[in-house]
Amino acid sequence: MLVISPETVYDNLRLLEQVDTASSAFYRQMAQDVIADQQVSLSWRQAIAERLNRANHLLERLTVDNNDSY
Repeated sequence: MLVISPETVYDNLRLLEQVDTASSAFYRQMAQDVIADQQVSLSWRQAIAERLNRANHLLERLTVDNNDSY
């Protein structure tokens, strides 16, 4: 299993718009893994969750057309 520090995961989430789709998906998955890891401090998990949430909302705004429906 690949072990990456919460700090690196947090920093990688800043790069989501600058990297290719595969890297972006990998960074998002790493963030989900850290959020689910009870051994990571709550403050890191919250910070990562907030940054991931903001990134997901940005992705939604950039990809969902006003005429799209769910």
